[in-house]
Amino acid sequence: MLESLKSISKNRLLLMLIFSIVFIGNNVSAQSFKLLRYDENYEFLKDSNRNFYEKLKFVPLNQKKDIYISLGGEARYEYVDFNNEDWGRLNIGHNNFLLQRYDLGADIHLGKNFRIFAQLRSALQDGRINGPRGIDEDQLNVQNLFLDVNLYQKEDKKLTIRAGRQELDYGSGRLISVREGPNARLYFTGGKIIYTSSRFSIDGFAMMADTIYTGAFDNKMSKQLNLWGAYSKIIFPKAGNLDLYYLGIRRDESLFEEGIAPERRHTVGTRLWKYGGGFIYNLEAAYQFGSFGSGNINAWTGSIDIGYSFENVKFKPTINLRNDYISGDKKEGDGSLQTFNPLYPKGGYFGFSPQVGPVNLIDIHPYATMDLLPQLKMQVDVVFNWRYSLQDGVYRPSGTLNLKGSSSEERYIGTAYLANFTYSVNKYISVVSGIQYFKTGAFINDIIPNSKDGVFFNARLGFKF
Repeated sequence: MLESLKSISKNRLLLMLIFSIVFIGNNVSAQSFKLLRYDENYEFLKDSNRNFYEKLKFVPLNQKKDIYISLGGEARYEYVDFNNEDWGRLNIGHNNFLLQRYDLGADIHLGKNFRIFAQLRSALQDGRINGPRGIDEDQLNVQNLFLDVNLYQKEDKKLTIRAGRQELDYGSGRLISVREGPNARLYFTGGKIIYTSSRFSIDGFAMMADTIYTGAFDNKMSKQLNLWGAYSKIIFPKAGNLDLYYLGIRRDESLFEEGIAPERRHTVGTRLWKYGGGFIYNLEAAYQFGSFGSGNINAWTGSIDIGYSFENVKFKPTINLRNDYISGDKKEGDGSLQTFNPLYPKGGYFGFSPQVGPVNLIDIHPYATMDLLPQLKMQVDVVFNWRYSLQDGVYRPSGTLNLKGSSSEERYIGTAYLANFTYSVNKYISVVSGIQYFKTGAFINDIIPNSKDGVFFNARLGFKF
């Protein structure tokens, strides 16, 4: 069954790319695609003369055209080549494999007050030596299926209730991310109340997370609340933006170097940020408290990311310097826990394929971008990584424990060098390629006998409509 799915998927990719070249072209008017596809709105096509593509984006179902369907989808094909993914610990060496992702969605508007958004997604993996990771494969699942009910709408103010399966993404993705970089995106099932206005928005939500399996429609809902909280954004015109949030999680079995135990954790945080021309910044801090087994949680993080965008200079370069402090456990076995939990972070917070996650970490991260051509963007990064606490280990990008560290007095983890290129053929087709070299530091060399530097390469072709 899997082989037939992969064969069908490859044919779908080819057909969709041909569709894009023949019918879409470079000059079709369309809004930019959103990270969360349900945030797109094609009602502006209501009174226009629509071409073939625009007729897919706005399909009226009644004479008033206030009942309509918008169709959309994606095909993504990625080649990955990894040497020493775990610094030689697993003796895998060279590992190359293929990833595919497909989705098809329908946004159904039933007048001004009701809306249904449905999306199927298929994530496939082929050729990885030690099998698919949790981020690689979910052969077929319902990624989004929710109902929106507008309770109030006047001018720029709107109050909406959303119920069902849905993707979440907040802030810069430090704590709640849809996880776009990996092949399989995250989703939750639950309820949300959303208030938006021109300068203020807030979401309150209560969610359940599924247990993900690799087959078709075989994921299982937890049937208990895993994630709840509120996230707000305040816009200060010309000055910047302020986010304030509270997040709560419940996990019956969490693993840290301190041990395995039930976890109830609360996070309060704030983010001050501004993007655009000139001076840019992204400052964030969060504090965590709660219980881990019979002990208490006392953890924190702080991040500073500042830079400058030279919009009126050739190639429009930007330069940034980032510095993160993320707490780790002070003493193994004492019952209390100071290890920060990144909850549901995006996979590429420290680069497009990081080998070190946002737990028990100090990093210094200079990076720069440049538009080599109007359609070609380049980014280069260097990430220096240290353990925050010598009594805690190194964690994966997902936040799970990778290497225990209390037996080593070495602090430096290693240095990652990255280069990434993004070529936008048009609004619908993109090609992304990146390379990363991870030079192991004293800690990894101490923990892993005969440790080896990691080398990562990928090439990705994507199409959206």
